[in-house]
Amino acid sequence: MNSDQVNGTVDEIVGSAKQKAGKLTGNTPLQVKGMAQQVKGKLENTLGKAKDAMQEANQESGAPRDTDT
Repeated sequence: MNSDQVNGTVDEIVGSAKQKAGKLTGNTPLQVKGMAQQVKGKLENTLGKAKDAMQEANQESGAPRDTDT
């Protein structure tokens, strides 16, 4: 699990909590912010998975590893 996946998971959890809090209190802006943060987290997770897959593929092929990720 890389930092993108960790950050994505955190954003999904925090976003879910914000969305639920907004729904319980009738705070629509908080609810929307929570949904947006959840989406951001899902995108970060997807990016992290893609980076992991690329790194694995590079290692299996013997290609030089990109140290900028």
